[in-house]
Amino acid sequence: MKAIVIGGNFAGMTAALELKRKLGKEVEVTVIDKSPVFLFIPSLIWVPFHRREVKDISIRRDEIFRKKNVNFVMAEAISVDPDAQLVNTSKGDFEYDHLVVATGPKVDFNAVPGLKEHGFYIGTPEGAMRIRKHLDAFVKNPGPIVIGATQNAGCMGAAYEFLFNMDAWLRSQKIRKKVELTWVTPETYIGHFGIDGMTGAETMLTGFLKMFNIKFRKETAIKEVREKEVELDSGEILPSDFTMLMPPFIGVDMIRNSPALRGTKAGYLPVADTYRHPDYPNVWAAGIAVDVKPPFEAGKVPFSAPKTGYPSDETAKIAAENIVRVYKGKGKLKAKSWGDIPAICVMDAGNKEVIILGNKLFRPRGFAVMIPNLLGDVNKVLFEKYFLWKTRHGYSFLP
Repeated sequence: MKAIVIGGNFAGMTAALELKRKLGKEVEVTVIDKSPVFLFIPSLIWVPFHRREVKDISIRRDEIFRKKNVNFVMAEAISVDPDAQLVNTSKGDFEYDHLVVATGPKVDFNAVPGLKEHGFYIGTPEGAMRIRKHLDAFVKNPGPIVIGATQNAGCMGAAYEFLFNMDAWLRSQKIRKKVELTWVTPETYIGHFGIDGMTGAETMLTGFLKMFNIKFRKETAIKEVREKEVELDSGEILPSDFTMLMPPFIGVDMIRNSPALRGTKAGYLPVADTYRHPDYPNVWAAGIAVDVKPPFEAGKVPFSAPKTGYPSDETAKIAAENIVRVYKGKGKLKAKSWGDIPAICVMDAGNKEVIILGNKLFRPRGFAVMIPNLLGDVNKVLFEKYFLWKTRHGYSFLP
């Protein structure tokens, strides 16, 4: 059997390694990705503040695949023909018996005028290093800062982490009193996170903002980002010498170039709770490529549900297990909706952290708890070390 996985980060690496681990010589697994490097994206928030270098959180995925007898093709996937069972790439066509689409996001910088030209983005190594360079100069001439997320964004958690790390960094540089720090979010309430919050989230996060003297605007859309200011949809103008706003994520061009896959308007794949495509039983999706319906009522400003590393890892394991079951002729497939995956997260808060646990990502939940640790971010650091160790050794079966 030939299995192709498009994408090689959280979901793609897990799916590929699990397929090879479970089927061995019975399957030829090929991963297609534009980069040979796996990046532990959650730790990018530390790069601008000199707590990490990009090399510290990067691993050669091609070497891991080689050791595990998984083929790696460094190429861009351009389109998929599911009827011919072909993936068209910048290095030719590849046939498959089963396909896993595990592509990361495309960032929609066009969501707000001026965002790309005058804003900063923490979600890529280039973006993190660009922020570092700016902050190194900012220390000498500090001014107001705006951090947050735009309308239609879904990755609020990373923006919150960056906000609190920024506050801690400003204090370490002894310039916090010179900086008006403002948080702007489309969420209907502070601590919503795109999952309709957790028990105590609004009270805790609002308390943090007030304790650290961070001004905030909730349920707010951004009208325009300019060189020295941010205009809100209300007409209010916030002065800003540094602006970092999380933009919306959309699906990659490959899905739009493959009309037979019936991708959504945002560029995601419709799949069942087995992560199997409704029209093509040998096409699967995992991670960010999955179409996830927000579990909450939209407020006056639209925003999305998050697609974080843990659900990406879990959906990849489910997709891989189901391919194995189909291959072996087993009738019953494993099924778990995105919202039923446990909520497990450590939110860094700048030498502090909040441990987030829930039996489900979306409501209704049997339990949900947020545990603050104001003495350090040891659990966040330990998780980073664990995940990088697990990835270097190709231990995809571990949680």
